[in-house]
Amino acid sequence: MGRLTRRAVLLDRDGTLNVCAALHEYVTTAEAFEWLPGAPEALARLSRAGYVLGVASNQRGVARGLIPAATLTAIEQRIQHDLAPLGSTIEAFRYCPHDYDARCDCRKPKPGLLQMLAGDLDIDLDQSWMVGDSASDVAAGRAAGCRTALVGAPVGPPEPDVSVASLTEFAELLTVAERPLSEAERA
Repeated sequence: MGRLTRRAVLLDRDGTLNVCAALHEYVTTAEAFEWLPGAPEALARLSRAGYVLGVASNQRGVARGLIPAATLTAIEQRIQHDLAPLGSTIEAFRYCPHDYDARCDCRKPKPGLLQMLAGDLDIDLDQSWMVGDSASDVAAGRAAGCRTALVGAPVGPPEPDVSVASLTEFAELLTVAERPLSEAERA
């Protein structure tokens, strides 16, 4: 018997999980990865609610020779290390390592990274969310058939399904909205 498809929260990395580097700069070491306030706890909350967690991130710095693949791996290890005490994990990381002009299928706003994650993790994209801080994250989520959430300031079209100030707010909104009502709440 095949596995059942699962629901997921697929996340952009920079600006959603961690503080973005300055304009035209990159997070180039695991030590330079700085969590946004409350992000690890938000991920743990989503995980406890039964969501598979995956990261889908454009990493143009790889194409530009500024970020070696080993650095991406070191950052993944840092993320997993930080999440472990909270009982959470990211099940998979997928990156677009191409530059803008590569015409690849994986660079957001195209849905390739999300489709890769869906295939790798048996994710039902119709029951899943793409969460990010840019219009390209929202567009990729829509193109893949996900519901979408924008973290931070509005960025213009396409409009997300939900706009929130932080990943913490998204996790609270999603887990409270899906929480079964207690006997007292139903009365």
